[in-house]
Amino acid sequence: MDLYLQVSLDASKRLTQAYSTSFSSGIRTLDKEYHEAIYAIYGFVRLADEIVDTFYDQDQAALLARFRQDTYQAIEEKISLNPILHSFQWAVNTFHMERDLIDAFLYSMEMDLTDRDYDVALYKQYIYGSAEVVGLMCLRVFCAGDLAEYERLKPDACALGSAFQKINFLRDIKSDFEDRGRVYFPGIDYEQLTDLQKKEIEADIQLDFDAGLRGIENLPKKAKKGVLLAYEYYIRLFEKIKQVPVERLKSERIRVPDWEKLLIYLRV
Repeated sequence: MDLYLQVSLDASKRLTQAYSTSFSSGIRTLDKEYHEAIYAIYGFVRLADEIVDTFYDQDQAALLARFRQDTYQAIEEKISLNPILHSFQWAVNTFHMERDLIDAFLYSMEMDLTDRDYDVALYKQYIYGSAEVVGLMCLRVFCAGDLAEYERLKPDACALGSAFQKINFLRDIKSDFEDRGRVYFPGIDYEQLTDLQKKEIEADIQLDFDAGLRGIENLPKKAKKGVLLAYEYYIRLFEKIKQVPVERLKSERIRVPDWEKLLIYLRV
């Protein structure tokens, strides 16, 4: 079992490195004791996201339902022949992650299977399930069983995850609407989106960032650099997005070039 677990954890690490160089860089700045669990979380999240965002030629609802069933079975039985799920169940059981977090995440993935305009309640629910709970899973790892510390840091961890997700929504607003029929921001008509509305969204994101930075400052020292790196990446992306008008957001995907990411990495 030890050998199979190590193979599974290696598979989660390889998947993370293949899909996200930025996230992989962030993990490398964490203390090594966190690496395997954070790779395991990312691998799980990535598979679910691929189902709803990429596998259009498949029965996505059936795939996601099977993935949900396999996930809970793996957690309950503490084994899965899917290496990504085996490493995830290990992280869940080792760090006592709440079932509610996994429920919320998978429900948000289900929400992505239908084209919808989000009202305020659904918008908040989606962000909580798709982003905030992922941060809370990582926080479980960072706090390593210290429940008081976990509860103290939860609100700021949620704020940081919310900021990241809202920036993703702005960055990907073109592809989300044109390729997937989604508009996440409540009360927003993509065709009529104005620069004033964009500024209002950005002001909301800034509030989340301010709370998130406070949380980073209070993280355990071994975790601080990795989360700070993600924060710095997203702050830079946020700055670039703020500098462009709505029409440019609708014509190209704003990104931070690799050379700039490297400079941020070295600075952190």
